[in-house]
Amino acid sequence: MAKDQIDPVEALRQNTAQPFESARAMPPEVYTSDAFLSAELDHIFRRDWYCIGRADALANPGDYATCELAGQPIVVLRDRDGTLRAMSNVCLHRMSTLLHGRGNTRAIVCPYHAWTYNLDGSLRGAPAMSLNKSFCKEDYALPAIRCEEWLGWVFVTLNPEAQPVAEKLQQVAAMVAGYDMTNYTEAFYEEHVWDTNWKVLAENFMESYHLPVCHAGTIGGLSKLEDMVCPPGLPAFNYHTILKDDALRIAMAHPSNDRLHGVERRTTFLLALYPSLLITLTPGYFWYLSLHPRGPGQVHIRFGGGMSDDYAGDADAQQNFSDLKELLDRVNIEDRGCTEKVYRGLCSDAAAPGHLSHLERPNYDFAQYLMAMIEAGRAAARP
Repeated sequence: MAKDQIDPVEALRQNTAQPFESARAMPPEVYTSDAFLSAELDHIFRRDWYCIGRADALANPGDYATCELAGQPIVVLRDRDGTLRAMSNVCLHRMSTLLHGRGNTRAIVCPYHAWTYNLDGSLRGAPAMSLNKSFCKEDYALPAIRCEEWLGWVFVTLNPEAQPVAEKLQQVAAMVAGYDMTNYTEAFYEEHVWDTNWKVLAENFMESYHLPVCHAGTIGGLSKLEDMVCPPGLPAFNYHTILKDDALRIAMAHPSNDRLHGVERRTTFLLALYPSLLITLTPGYFWYLSLHPRGPGQVHIRFGGGMSDDYAGDADAQQNFSDLKELLDRVNIEDRGCTEKVYRGLCSDAAAPGHLSHLERPNYDFAQYLMAMIEAGRAAARP
């Protein structure tokens, strides 16, 4: 049967029915099919939480960030009372999008006809509307979107019934409590688009099996496969850990950190919070990717990172982090090359999934999550 005739959801169902001990990578159709992307947008990105970044990037009244979630333009901002809120980023007049990128604003002004909204979404004013007898500005307010902050991360969802983030991720919070993720400050933020499927990049993060080869020019020599621990994942996330040595001091717990002990002080967590927030969390610094599909063959990436506030008073910490950022940029170039090659291979008629290594346990759990969400979404949509 030709690949374009295979039901990708059924292919994934058969794939995830296997136990991990005999598991294979996900079928190519799961990455390349428009039909599977449609199922993901409907049953995953419209139903689960999506991370737009860090709360400290939205610290002041008027600070905002925009995103597009499953085709819906959204703005998240800090209002004048200090409340973090999300709302539709579409003007209620002729439906232009309003704000773009990230920044700070005193009010939300439509770039088309200058309808102006307050930071709480209410309409402040609209020019040249006085002759329309039925117009009343009090009738207009940008629709609210669910928005929650968790350990310094900002999430939005289109699903009014989604489980609160703190409940969904309570096991993560307990596991990394000694890192105190609330007290990490974002030092850089970028957005990128790569020519690969979003799941290829997510899976690339979830396994460190590729580090010695893909990253031979940067961190590969420091990555010992025997030190990687890949436990079974949980319904809302998976993770694996790597031990760092003190060659990179800012990856270690700061001497003032009395929350972490023993080997914890040099343990790095690689957290994959479903569907698409990927966090490298060390005791001293963090970096993250938040992914959203742009068609089967492109992924939009929100990329940021920074230091633990434990290091805020250290004179050399910022220079050390600047050096780390240069390294991360080189690592990203390597990851882009690897993941774009994988997508090109997935599009081949010869593409066939091979068996997974024990170091790819998170990939197996990710496939289980995808299947469960699509099945639950389809069930909920039935009359």
